[in-house]
Amino acid sequence: MRKLLLPGMIIVAAILIIARLFYLQIIDEELKLKSENISIKIKYEYPERGYIYDRNGELLVANQPSYDIMVVPREIKELDTIEFCKLLNISKEEFHKRLDKAVVYSPLLPSVFLGQLNKAEYAAFQEKERKFEGFYIQKRSLRDYQVHEGGNVFGFITQVNEAIIAKNPYYKSGDLIGKQGVEEMYEDMLRGQKGVKHIQRDRFNREMGPYKEGKYDTIAIQGKDITLTIDAELQKYGEALMKNKRGGIIAIEPKTGEILCLVSAPSYDPGILVGRQRSRNYTRLYNDSLAKPLYDRSLLAEYPPGSPFKILTALVGLQESVIDTSTAFTCRGGFSYGRGRFMRCHCGGGVRKLHMGIAKSCNAYFGNTYMNTINHFNTPSIGVDVWSNHLKSFGLGQFMGYDLPTGRRGNIPTSKTYERLYPNGGWRASAIVSNSIGQGEVLMTPIQLANMMATIANRGYYYTPHIIKKIKGQPIDEKFRTKHVTTIDPKHYKPVIEGLAEVFKTGTAYFLGVDGIEICGKTGTAENFAKINGRKVQLEDHSIFVAFAPKDDPKIAIAVFVENGGYGATIAGPITSLMLEKYIKKKVTNKFREENMMNRSLQHEYNKFSKKYIDSMYRIKLKKDSATRVKNQKKLDSIKKAQGVQIKP
Repeated sequence: MRKLLLPGMIIVAAILIIARLFYLQIIDEELKLKSENISIKIKYEYPERGYIYDRNGELLVANQPSYDIMVVPREIKELDTIEFCKLLNISKEEFHKRLDKAVVYSPLLPSVFLGQLNKAEYAAFQEKERKFEGFYIQKRSLRDYQVHEGGNVFGFITQVNEAIIAKNPYYKSGDLIGKQGVEEMYEDMLRGQKGVKHIQRDRFNREMGPYKEGKYDTIAIQGKDITLTIDAELQKYGEALMKNKRGGIIAIEPKTGEILCLVSAPSYDPGILVGRQRSRNYTRLYNDSLAKPLYDRSLLAEYPPGSPFKILTALVGLQESVIDTSTAFTCRGGFSYGRGRFMRCHCGGGVRKLHMGIAKSCNAYFGNTYMNTINHFNTPSIGVDVWSNHLKSFGLGQFMGYDLPTGRRGNIPTSKTYERLYPNGGWRASAIVSNSIGQGEVLMTPIQLANMMATIANRGYYYTPHIIKKIKGQPIDEKFRTKHVTTIDPKHYKPVIEGLAEVFKTGTAYFLGVDGIEICGKTGTAENFAKINGRKVQLEDHSIFVAFAPKDDPKIAIAVFVENGGYGATIAGPITSLMLEKYIKKKVTNKFREENMMNRSLQHEYNKFSKKYIDSMYRIKLKKDSATRVKNQKKLDSIKKAQGVQIKP
């Protein structure tokens, strides 16, 4: 039996090898196609990208034809370089530079020589294309933006680089891919599927027709159209209000988690990142290190949330039974805590209960509530972790899972945070009480602030914020229809909401109401510091406002954050009222408020920072230059001394 085992294994292996060779060489013609690739020219047909619509069916992004000149270096014959360059308005040096780049990519495979020709350039080249062997025109489509807003929402289209090609074999040199925003997030659906044509060539490299009568050819499949949750009119209005300001506006439909607008300011017209000027315009935007138009503040900027955070301080206090609606604290112009430290207050002082504590934004009320919450437990560490876990149930301190490719966690501190900050221990509630008013170690992004208000509007639950409403031919992700419930009992939201409504009646936003709409909101002012040359410099405070409306059947929750805007009711508040009225009533009645906000510029505040920054850099340069001069002089003196040259004092 043993004698038969080895010959048997050899025979079985031989049969398997022969069978595999027969399949590859006779049955599977794909391998044959690849082996004959030298005599077959592959042409790609590029589909149109899917169209993008807003929630009301308005077309936002369409397509326009574009033409690339492709080159296969090995196929180039003698050509009139001067005529070629003149035809495409490029220099001879640029011609050779582009050709060398194509050779490096591959002498045998096509790559883009000159991309995104306009119709006039395409027509001129097509007329003489036969004279330039090795070059041919590849038709593609570029984006055609129907609106001038939403650059941060849409993203842009750019050519793939070598890293992308290596990672994903679908893409070839010259292919386009979505970057940032919706274009990146939904690239697989928007791009469609390339069509492929195999052209048989003879030994003289002349095209003879379809290989195998087109047996292996495929047709291009257009990308899927998508509908966004964005309201185009609200987005446009928000960007107009934020002109000459920096910050963000995020509005969410509480019942669904759908993002109604996602404004980041300053922004840019998405149309400038289309065509031959895309690279130049992108570089200009990228290099603006002060205004940062490519930086999506609504998703990436982490700010101290300021007074809107007091809403959460109250909810946690109610949940942990350290306060109720009748609990009162006395305010004497602020909150005094430990060794002469004092959180100044603008509420006017007096005895404050929950209702008026929220309406008047009393630091004493919320400082006491926070201290009582932390001290309610055996150790501050346990208290902080309980507090932190409640906040995380609102989606804070973590990535929220929305369908945009960028974002930040914000920061909700835990006991581990303070173990790092106070390695010797001994910290108490009084050391971290600034958390109670949204300062301290607490950081939130504008979208987290908006989602917080959506959660309060819903009395304790939220849906993951998302920007996709509908994809042609398929459902949206199930996670956007999954309810997230907070750890706060629903009964505690009612008194807090009553306090938020009072803000617009007798509280800090009493002059910002809108006729016919009962708004619940909260003003906020956050201290603003910047590091300049290693020194902490205080700048104008950030202006913050959060709200939802109407009170009893909320249709919209919103957060407005304006950098260096001062008090919350000064700029962020009026913008909030205008946005709410625009969405709910579809028109704005307070034209004075609208005109004031449209024309309000904070550029002078940003220029102050720029001047301080530039002055600081100039001083550093002077120091460096001075040090260099001293160093060089010493070196020169040393050389002279070594050579016996007399040095004058």
